[in-house]
Amino acid sequence: QVLLVESGGGLVQAGGSLRLSCAASGSIVNLNVMSWYRQAPGKQRESVAQISRGGSTVYADSVKGRFTISRDNGKNTVYLQMNSLKPEDTAVYFCSAVDVATLKNYWGQGTQVTVSS
Repeated sequence: QVLLVESGGGLVQAGGSLRLSCAASGSIVNLNVMSWYRQAPGKQRESVAQISRGGSTVYADSVKGRFTISRDNGKNTVYLQMNSLKPEDTAVYFCSAVDVATLKNYWGQGTQVTVSS
């Protein structure tokens, strides 16, 4: 089993910044790609960014140039630095990881990000 715990959400004005963290614990040896997703009210959950154990990254077009995903494998933690935030970034942000041995997808409990205009 894997436990993912997000932190760092909050309320920020448009143009501001937030840094989200996701700490993984448990059976983490087979975790490779870790991702951030978000879900706004009334909308489907969407991928924001992902990073492999080796550091390769992929971003949604809507956040390219504003968000940066990184990970510290020693601390089993993935981060999402969010700059130049917009009201449309308001959502619950979820951390996700896939165990490549079992193909089980794990999710954190989510952290609320609210960007005021």
